[in-house]
Amino acid sequence: MVYEVRAYRNYVKADNLIRFEIIEKETDLLVLADRSLYDKALAFTLKYRGEIEKYIAADPQFAKKMSPHRIRYDAPQIVKDMASAARRAKVGPMAAVAGAIAEFVGRDLLAFTEEIIVENGGDIFLKISQPRKVGIFAGNSPFSEKIALELEPRPEPFSICTSSGTVGHSFSFGKADAVVVTAKSACLADAAATAIGNEVKEITDIDQGLKLAKKIRGLDGVLIIKDDQMGALGKIKIVPL
Repeated sequence: MVYEVRAYRNYVKADNLIRFEIIEKETDLLVLADRSLYDKALAFTLKYRGEIEKYIAADPQFAKKMSPHRIRYDAPQIVKDMASAARRAKVGPMAAVAGAIAEFVGRDLLAFTEEIIVENGGDIFLKISQPRKVGIFAGNSPFSEKIALELEPRPEPFSICTSSGTVGHSFSFGKADAVVVTAKSACLADAAATAIGNEVKEITDIDQGLKLAKKIRGLDGVLIIKDDQMGALGKIKIVPL
């Protein structure tokens, strides 16, 4: 679901919602809401990017570590959540940055809309009032653009995040075509997708990726795609795209 031209954004089916994009440096958000909230979404994006950038200026290792990092006591909440998710998934805190921005911007926008979908590089925070489908882009895998996850409404917002070792700019030590994780927290889903993806270099590693997923508390479901094989656990409903 993560590749340069972001055509996968057409796979997020929500024709009854207003669509707009927020682009600020590396952050490129697709937002779908009951009405246009561009100005508010831009302000929230600048706020949370600014908090992360300011923290990195004071603690440069936060942006460099590939493993969990102890943060300063005065860190902003978005930094604390990234660091917490990274500890649970045993990765560096920046593995959670895309999901964190999607989640924090999305939660603030919920004050102005009943339904919200915020996508940031394949990491999605959403509060939906009807079933939605999110298509899966998995590089050269035969499953790519052929399947989707069907998402049911929940009382609380939740997230679906994707990592790939073969597509896009996401850093991964693995070679999975797509690792998709659903969880209440986008920070955790993002960090966990990275950690699980790091385990999958060959088709035979899919089971190892699923074993790791079981050890990360707080995940709702996981889908791993490598070449012409896939593995899944938890609350994952796969349907044709």
